[in-house]
Amino acid sequence: MEKTKKTIKGGTYEGERALFMLKDASIDGAVFQNGESPLKESANLIVKNTTFKWKYPLWYANDIVCENITLTFEARSGIWYTNRIKMNKCLIEAPKTFRRASFIELEDVDMPHAEETFWSCHDIKLKNVKVKGDYFLMNAENIEVDNLVIDGNYIFDGAKNIVIRNSILNSKDAFWNVENATVINCKINGEYLGWNSKNVTFINCEISSLQGLCYMDNVKLINCKMLDSTLTFEYCTNIDADIIDVVPSIKNPTSGVIRLKGVDELIIDENTRAEENDVEIIYK
Repeated sequence: MEKTKKTIKGGTYEGERALFMLKDASIDGAVFQNGESPLKESANLIVKNTTFKWKYPLWYANDIVCENITLTFEARSGIWYTNRIKMNKCLIEAPKTFRRASFIELEDVDMPHAEETFWSCHDIKLKNVKVKGDYFLMNAENIEVDNLVIDGNYIFDGAKNIVIRNSILNSKDAFWNVENATVINCKINGEYLGWNSKNVTFINCEISSLQGLCYMDNVKLINCKMLDSTLTFEYCTNIDADIIDVVPSIKNPTSGVIRLKGVDELIIDENTRAEENDVEIIYK
């Protein structure tokens, strides 16, 4: 980011496109209200201690740094088509905040209404972020996450190239249609985890899921627990699972190896797709 040339201190701004095409500037302590798109087409901004109270505050913007800012619930659909934005110690109350944006970094950010956020975005880094809302990170790519706490269903649907560490994910239908994901030291709780995904690895994770890890290809578990996980691995191919506890039930896996302490119910019925010896169950 280039050095800013203009400083805006305080003030309340109203009306559509209040500071349209603002460039090379810092904003501190301002309030934007009653007007759409106040910073549309802006570039090279530092925004601090500022509140946005209306829709579309940062569209088509580039090279933005935000610290201690608030997007109220009314500032919905706030950051679309924007590239290279960093946000630290911010409150994002608005839904649908990021869409088709790129090179986004969030640290110490709270998102209590994050429905339909980060759709079709790429190159995203999240650290110490709290989220509530469904359909988070749908069809997003190149994602790095550390210490994410999320309560919301259908997260990461269709996402690609994901690394998640030290996070708590409470989500029904998480990781559907995902490609290339590594999940490390996480707690995952939710029904129907991971369907129709491929190249997914869980390392040192605790997984609780009804009918989770089904219809997957090349799914790998390393040193994982599967607490309260039932009807798992149905129609999965190329399984490589190392599970350190007893799994409540496994149903009709198709191919691969499952190493585990035990299984309460192993279901191989007339609907299996596995030929003889396609699946190896090893008790350790």
